[in-house]
Amino acid sequence: MVTNKVILQGGGGHARVVLDCLLSQSAQVLALFDPQYEGDLFGIPRRSAYDAAFEPDALAIIAIGDNATRKRLAGLTRHRFTNAIHPSVIRSPFASIGVGNMLLHGAIIQAQTRIGNHVIVNTGAQVDHDCTIEDYVHVGPGAVICGGVSIGEGSFIGAGATVIPGKKIGAWSIIGAGSVVIHDIPAYGVAVGNPAKMIRSLQP
Repeated sequence: MVTNKVILQGGGGHARVVLDCLLSQSAQVLALFDPQYEGDLFGIPRRSAYDAAFEPDALAIIAIGDNATRKRLAGLTRHRFTNAIHPSVIRSPFASIGVGNMLLHGAIIQAQTRIGNHVIVNTGAQVDHDCTIEDYVHVGPGAVICGGVSIGEGSFIGAGATVIPGKKIGAWSIIGAGSVVIHDIPAYGVAVGNPAKMIRSLQP
């Protein structure tokens, strides 16, 4: 159960889902901070830029789908973080979960999986046993992460993608929607298809 007072950074599409998740747990969501939006969302006021002095005892979630933006804002946020975990999530008591995470409607987290911080496991995604999901990863809707998979920091697993058991996805990689990963993917790799093949590198 989340604390009764929560603030969100983000006011767009992903924030709608996270806000719905929190409200389903009767959390007291005080505000959403995002200079791109104005007006209420589900009755909750959307404010402009993040204010570190606003309700300092409230806990925060960065409700933004883009992994790099989420990491940048996490470094600037002075509130402590909490998790948003929808009541429909199936989560093993033998899985470990950090802070700032969003485990959304219908997600499954199996035993001995370790989820870092500020991770999104989106609608209906499945993460099987003994996986390691590093910070700032986004597992897209309906994706299937089989047992023993390692996903590096900041990677994005597209909707409906599958990663077969024991594979490693390097940091800041992108796996295209519907792809089937049967080989390890290096850091900053972009892989698509069935089977997934590297199409380019995002190496800075």
